[in-house]
Amino acid sequence: MKDAVFVSKEIVDLKEEIKEYEILEKEVQESEELFMLSENDEVLLGDIEKKVDDLKRQIGKEEIRTFLSGKYDKGSAVLSVYSGAGGQDAQDWSAMLLRMYLRYCDEKRFKVKILSQSFGESGIKQASLKIDGKYAFGYLKRENGVHRLVRISPFSAQKLRHTSFALIEVLPEIPDKEGIAIRPEDLKIDFYHASGPGGQYVNKRETAVRITHLPTKIQVSCQSERLQGKNREIAMKVLLSKLYSFREKEKEKEASKMKGKPVLIEWGSQIRSYVLHPYKMVKDLRTGVETSKTEEVLSGSLDQFIEAEIKLLKND
Repeated sequence: MKDAVFVSKEIVDLKEEIKEYEILEKEVQESEELFMLSENDEVLLGDIEKKVDDLKRQIGKEEIRTFLSGKYDKGSAVLSVYSGAGGQDAQDWSAMLLRMYLRYCDEKRFKVKILSQSFGESGIKQASLKIDGKYAFGYLKRENGVHRLVRISPFSAQKLRHTSFALIEVLPEIPDKEGIAIRPEDLKIDFYHASGPGGQYVNKRETAVRITHLPTKIQVSCQSERLQGKNREIAMKVLLSKLYSFREKEKEKEASKMKGKPVLIEWGSQIRSYVLHPYKMVKDLRTGVETSKTEEVLSGSLDQFIEAEIKLLKND
């Protein structure tokens, strides 16, 4: 059953959406009226064309949102990056992906907090982000899977071409009252010094928290806050999301067994390739969307991929 806070938030969100549609409808009417008055005024017609282009983009944005009707699509997300095989190159690739998603979130005006980072020689081994914003999970949920990079390795003295892999995991933020029971005796909680940049305070005190769920071996950590208790609270929320995802995957596995279909191993589910040598191309292997503007993509321009993924998911 939904609690009062959750219902109140849904009401506020619906009111905001209605207001956005009303504003959009008003702008369309104004454009129609301007067009009727413009006659052969080229300057006014030019202004109308620009306004129409803006309206098309807004309508396209609202159209995409109509596909986001999942249970948690409107809510926040936890995005994690894990480096795969490839040593220094894989760690560097993970850092590149982390920057890409940070810039994408910045463009979407999502609020981002880095929950944890594990650093390697030349990049990151693992990092987790808490992403707050309207439809954050809905937009990002199809980024789950393996991302492959092909380039001339900056760590190769012979300038050899190298292939690196990184795994992206995106989870919804799960409300506390979701029927997922976590027994205290099933948890192993460790406290440690936060790693990486963070200043004297972070390095001197054991404020970082790592929680292991013993029955499933799921492990989460948080080092973003100055207080140990706050890090523990955030880590528990992430654990709740991971347990929810684990439970859903177990259901999918059982359904697949009943249907006689093989269950795919997620790490092997490559979804997108980023090729920087011998040519430049980013291609999504599910939708077929591709572009040669690799620098723009790695700078956070992911809309064409994400929108195609959302539409594909709706048709699955």
